[in-house]
Amino acid sequence: MAESHPTLDEEKKPELGGLDNETVAAVDQGVQVNAAGYRDQLKRQYGLLGIVGIALTVDNAWAALGSSISVSILNGGPPGLIFGLIVALFWYSFIGLSLAELASSVPTAGGVYHWATIAAGPDWGRAVGFFTGWINFYGWMFDLAALIQITANILVQMYATYHQDTYVPEAWHVYVTYVLVLWISTAFVIFANRLVPYTQDCGMFFVMVGGIITIIVISAMQPNTHASNHFVWGSFEENNLTGWQGGVAFLLGVLNGAFTIGTPDAITHIAEELPQPRRDLPKAIGFQLGFGFLYAFAFAIAIGYAITDLSALQGGINTYPLAVIYQQATGSPGATFGLLFILFLSSMCCCVGTVLTNSRTYWALARDNAVPFSSIFGRVNEGLSCPIYATLFVSVIATGLGAIPLGNSSAFLALTGSFIVLTTASYAIPFAANMLTGRKYFPPGPFHLGRFGYAINLVAVLLITMFDIFFCFPYEIPTTVEAMNYSSVILVGTIALSALWWVVHATRHYPGPKVMKLYIHDDATPANNAGVLEKSHAPGDNESGPATE
Repeated sequence: MAESHPTLDEEKKPELGGLDNETVAAVDQGVQVNAAGYRDQLKRQYGLLGIVGIALTVDNAWAALGSSISVSILNGGPPGLIFGLIVALFWYSFIGLSLAELASSVPTAGGVYHWATIAAGPDWGRAVGFFTGWINFYGWMFDLAALIQITANILVQMYATYHQDTYVPEAWHVYVTYVLVLWISTAFVIFANRLVPYTQDCGMFFVMVGGIITIIVISAMQPNTHASNHFVWGSFEENNLTGWQGGVAFLLGVLNGAFTIGTPDAITHIAEELPQPRRDLPKAIGFQLGFGFLYAFAFAIAIGYAITDLSALQGGINTYPLAVIYQQATGSPGATFGLLFILFLSSMCCCVGTVLTNSRTYWALARDNAVPFSSIFGRVNEGLSCPIYATLFVSVIATGLGAIPLGNSSAFLALTGSFIVLTTASYAIPFAANMLTGRKYFPPGPFHLGRFGYAINLVAVLLITMFDIFFCFPYEIPTTVEAMNYSSVILVGTIALSALWWVVHATRHYPGPKVMKLYIHDDATPANNAGVLEKSHAPGDNESGPATE
């Protein structure tokens, strides 16, 4: 049976978009297309609450801070953790504002991939967007692997809590659990996509309510054993065990804070599943950074006072010291198990949301013919409202990444560090390109930086450059082959792989995304725009009718 496409004359359904709302950017040969230049294939099932739920759940800030504490516990102890989080918020505020502006202007599942294409203009957009999209995808793959690793560690520690005398931890225990968590999340995204909004609502509940319960429990139990104010707020120098001087050690430890709140672009990849993406995406990014920081800050202070033996937490980067902190704070296996169970519930919802984000990111590349076997990975099962093959591919790659900790003691640092370095690099590219081309290619959306745009974009790019350089430094000195920081190698490797694919495939077969002809108005823009009617998106005028290009 022939597939029916919504046209101008058909009834507008809210979940499919329409010219009477902000989901349609143009009409191409009588077919309504979204900001990415395609007709909608995914159900627009997330309202503001739903997308905020995904933002908070994928971020899972307080859980991420506690679960990744092993990457910074040597960088000044609790003071390094707390003040590093504050610095990370300052840095990511500029990133969040810049991303929110672009999302409000051109809300597509491609996110920074499409924005870099537009920002770089007609001459460079195709190449710049291609590399940006791949760098961003690689970064999110490392984040997915790190989050699944965290969830697997939680489950293993839940078992170990009641078997402390007999359990002998092995790396393969975590990996087997990792595979189970990953593929359960994948199956849910594919076969129960209509239920995913409910999992993210549950995730938001566990993140917010579970966070409050956890903070109260670890603060209220055994108050007589709490650490001193000096240990929590002033013991940086004595707990800096990295070998680096204080300032360098502190900046390296900001990685924990960055990993805690560093997911502002996650929800931008869900843009084509929102009825009002231009208005809701900036709000959700703000909620993610604001609430994420507040919960993580309170949690950081609580666990700082709960630590009674810092040396017990320094067992290695691939360990899970948060379970030890819970044991020290409560003195009860039952309470420790309960707190870990709360953490597991929020983390499991986080894994589902992150698989969703990664699958949409890869699918956005595939439908533009930017990946191998694009005709397969660009397909969408509209009955399930899911790009099944893209989702499966993401999970297969994540299965391989999860095996890295089996052979490397600093693998978790590599996963978290590479996520931050790669994703922030992919943010810096469209920010810088947008400034270099005079910020002229993006129509103002409901959220627009106006005259502050240049300054905010510039500060974001400078801070990204500085921190990405620091996050490639060795974790501690003197270093070893096993404990070496391989983030720089991974960054160069991802660029090299992207360059190889550019030469082999893209130079001849990659036309560039359709956003080029929608937003880059220049004589050098690829032709073949016949029949395209575009919609203007001036602030406050998102419901205006189509105008001829």
